[in-house]
This record gives sequence, structure tokens and C-alpha cells, in this order.
Amino acid sequence: MRSNQLISAGDANPDLSALAGHGGNLSGARALFPEAPLPWLDLSTGINGGSYPVGPLSEESWTRLPDADALADLESTAGRAYGVSSPLQTVAAPGSQSLIRMLPHLVPCQQVAILGFGYQEHAIAWTSAGAKLHVVGTADELSDSDVDVAVVINPNNPDGRLVDPRILLQVTAELARHNGLLIVDEAFMDVIRPAASLAPFLPEEGVIVLRSFGKTYGLAGIRLGFAITGRYLAQKLRAALGPWAVSGPAIAIGKRALADRRWLDETVDHLTQDVKRLDQLLISAGFTIIGGSPLFRLTGSREATSRFRRLAQQGILVRPFQERVEWLRFGIPGGEPAWERLDRALTQLSQLRGLL
Repeated sequence: MRSNQLISAGDANPDLSALAGHGGNLSGARALFPEAPLPWLDLSTGINGGSYPVGPLSEESWTRLPDADALADLESTAGRAYGVSSPLQTVAAPGSQSLIRMLPHLVPCQQVAILGFGYQEHAIAWTSAGAKLHVVGTADELSDSDVDVAVVINPNNPDGRLVDPRILLQVTAELARHNGLLIVDEAFMDVIRPAASLAPFLPEEGVIVLRSFGKTYGLAGIRLGFAITGRYLAQKLRAALGPWAVSGPAIAIGKRALADRRWLDETVDHLTQDVKRLDQLLISAGFTIIGGSPLFRLTGSREATSRFRRLAQQGILVRPFQERVEWLRFGIPGGEPAWERLDRALTQLSQLRGLL
């Protein structure tokens, strides 16, 4: 079979730009690599391959409009899970991505500062709304006097950089002097130990923390995320989202999963071991580990582009970066067959590298 062959770099040279904007673009991968063996192994997203066991749902969650009391229960459950003092500070939404796109229209501004290279949807959302974007290298620069909104991805995607919440509180205080706002995207914070979330220390004004549900719980398809902020901004977000923004099944699943602390703790333990296993495979294949989190690893290689193609030709999708062509990001395989498939593919990369 093709997946068991050593594939030369000259077998294909497709334009990879369509795959560099986001992870998870399997339709694009299938179009660019039509001869790849099926099914694809998608390691491009940083979504947990071991999903939460949903179990049965009530018929009403499917057949009735989402219930306001059930939504309030979900927000209270999420607030407790994230260490928030008041349930009114937590707003449920159909994915944190919807909040990223909504915020520039709720908080109009002229100047936005983003800390370092990270998840590009923040930049796209603010520049599409007409703001001028500044990518800064230090947290101190986030609170410059001309900055209206500052954005920190914490832990950062893709390199896993963490900013201490005490530093973020200092940035918040500096921004507050000129009515600025700090947005902290904590999409991957659930799996970080020790915890580094800003949510438990949130002041009443000046900060919005975004949390993603689907990544940690392996249920990205239900589209669920949360904004944690002061009551005034929380009210504005709820009004902008309108009624029935979160589906009945998402409410039921989210409430069940977020209350299951034992599952989360066990999952983080497993992921911590899995990421060590992944590091060993990647290093053995000649990659340099740059950083990451328990849900993904960022690697560097001078042959990153050709290695991406060879993996894709074997039906394994990882995350390339148009802005950093020497980088590839790997998610954590879910299940032993996926681990064995990745191991075989990386071994073939090592063998081919040894022949060059």
C-alpha cells in the first residue's frame, strides 16, 4: 500500500496555502492529496482525540427550543468549573470563535495590540472591523496609551507561551487608565497544570476571558464556548447573542461534562503522558520541539514543508504555517491505532532522511 512506501519529495508539490489558515481542513487535504490512504488521521487541530462520553440525552433537548433555565444552569456550572465568583459573569455562546468575531462590533476601537504570533482569527476579526493592528513582543507594550484593546492568547497557540495572571492584572490596570480592554483567549487552559487562568481573579471591568469547551472535551462539533467578564459586558454579550444561541444538546452535554471534574483530571493526566510519548517520536524523527501544551506540540524543521507533504501523502494531516514555514504543529493521536500509524509514518521520515 502507498502508506507503507517511502515517498520521494518529488511525488507532489501542491500549494499548501489552503491548509495553512486553520487546522481541520480535511476537505482541502483530500483535494490536494487525492491518493492519500483513507481514513485520514487529523492531527492538525489540537482537539482532544479522547472525547467525553456523552451518554443519552433527553428527547426534549432535541425537540424543544433551548430552555432559559437550562442555559442559566450551564453558565453557573461553567462558572464553577472556571473558578468564577458570580454566575452572572459567565456567558455561553456557540463556540469561542463566534465571540471572537462578535467582540469588534460590541467594543469598537481604533488600535489593537496582540501579544506575539498566535491564533490568527483575532487579527482577522479586528482588522476586518477597521482597527489598526499592532503585534507586540512584550506584555508591557499591551498597555501603551494608544491601545484600545489588547489581546493575549494564554496559553498561546501554537507555541504554548504562558503569561502569569498577575502580569495580566497589571496590564488590565494600566489599560483601565484610558478605558482600554484586555481580551484573554484561554481556549487551551483546561489542560494546563498548575492552573494559570485569569478567570478566578477577574476584576469587574476591563477584561474578557474566552474559554473553549470542544477542544479539551473532544466535542468541537457541538460548538460551545464561554465569555467570562464583568456584569455590564456580560449583559451586552447576552443581548447580542439573542435567544437560543446555544443548542439544547450543547447545553445538556456541556453541563454534564463541566461538572465531571474526575473525568477532566484523569484526562489531563493521560494527556500529560501522551505528550511525552509524542515528543519522543518527534525527536526521534529529527524534529525540534519548540513548545506547545498537553493538546499539541509545535515543532521546527528545515524540511518542514517536504515533511508535511510526505505525511499528507500517507493520510496524516498536521498543521503548517504560512508565516513560519519551518514550523509544524502536531495534535495528540487518539487511540493506539492512531499512535501506531503516526509512529510508522515518522519512522519512514527518519529512514528517508538518513538516505539523503
